[in-house]
Amino acid sequence: MHLSPGDIRMEDYTYDLPAARIAKYPLKDRSASRLLLYDNGAITHLPFRGIAKLAKNGGLMVFNNTRVIQARIIMYKSTGSRIEIFLLEPLEPSLYTEAFLAGPGCRWKCMIGNKKRWKGGHLEKEVIIEGAAAVLKALMVKDHGGWQEIEFRWKPEALGFGAIIDGAGLTPVPPYLGRDSEAGDKNWYQTVYSRHEGSVAAPTAGLHFTGEILDEIRRSGSATGEITLHVGAGTFAPVKSPTAEGHTMHEEHFTASGEIIRRILQNHGAVTAVGTTTVRTLESLYWLGVKCLHNSKTNIEPRCNHGPSEADDISLGQWEYLDLPGDVTVTEAMNALLNKMANEGNDLLKARTELMIVPGYRFRLTDRMMTNFHQPGSTLLLLVAAFIGNDWRRVYEYALNNNFRFLSYGDTALLIPAKKKNPAEMI
Repeated sequence: MHLSPGDIRMEDYTYDLPAARIAKYPLKDRSASRLLLYDNGAITHLPFRGIAKLAKNGGLMVFNNTRVIQARIIMYKSTGSRIEIFLLEPLEPSLYTEAFLAGPGCRWKCMIGNKKRWKGGHLEKEVIIEGAAAVLKALMVKDHGGWQEIEFRWKPEALGFGAIIDGAGLTPVPPYLGRDSEAGDKNWYQTVYSRHEGSVAAPTAGLHFTGEILDEIRRSGSATGEITLHVGAGTFAPVKSPTAEGHTMHEEHFTASGEIIRRILQNHGAVTAVGTTTVRTLESLYWLGVKCLHNSKTNIEPRCNHGPSEADDISLGQWEYLDLPGDVTVTEAMNALLNKMANEGNDLLKARTELMIVPGYRFRLTDRMMTNFHQPGSTLLLLVAAFIGNDWRRVYEYALNNNFRFLSYGDTALLIPAKKKNPAEMI
């Protein structure tokens, strides 16, 4: 049956998650976790180290190579009041790569904890960077209501902002862990293949991989590839509306090279997305390709003078795909993106997405998905339900009954759905 976002009741996508099942800490050996296998309705489990044997020969596994930044900065007023500054995304300069190299100052979009105690003036924090003393100053430039514009300056000015926050900040562990970040989280909450700084949450399905397992997957005959999507704080935002339609999905920035787009096209039908952030990127690529084909109707143009995202080429709105033609083939959509990039002399697509995937959605580029176990009533659970239908309940019941560990530091699952349903019944 065709579903619209207004038909999707959040009360239908919840379950009882005992606090004891939430993994507050990772296993000492990240590859020692367990893997639930859902394959065309059948459910079993095995050690995660067996993932290479499940890798599809000739297929492609796509990873999100974003790197988590030390986004939580604790500062104190002269009165002793504790203020927490949570970095969201760069404003000036707006490019992540430039923002982390910037000196002697930059501006970021932030969320402030205990904001009522910070009426104005600079906050200062002394830190040790590479064995030398440094000073970080923060000034609230403007309060935008839901977020605050913060200007940072520091000394020595020769240091980049990336080095400053690496020494001054803390790992932004998820709030549902119910604990403060610890020194070990700086390594634990990072995939072994992370490369590009910018996320405030880890793409947690990737936390289980080691270099040895990745090598084994490649030796098995499967190819690997990477995209970059910087995971935002909105990934933890609860759905407070009674239906999916009432939820405002957060925007995230991503990049994809011409090479990975070509490889996705070459491996169409055998693409495994590692993590929901990779799924969101892959599916957004399809719809952006559709927009490129229909640019006269959808007003594709480079974004200019719009603050933090001005360097991004194109964007996809939360429900925009509902108004786009869904009969465009994957080949047509991917080639449209490649042609756009070639015409602009650019081999790196930069984009923004608000895509919200809900039950009834028809997946175009994601054939298999690896993902951890998510919170009840979350947008991530809606995505899983969209991928395997009502069997999400069987999967989660199996995981609970077999002592799987849940959420970011928990175990994981490889989901291989049945053959695609009739497209006429899907969004």
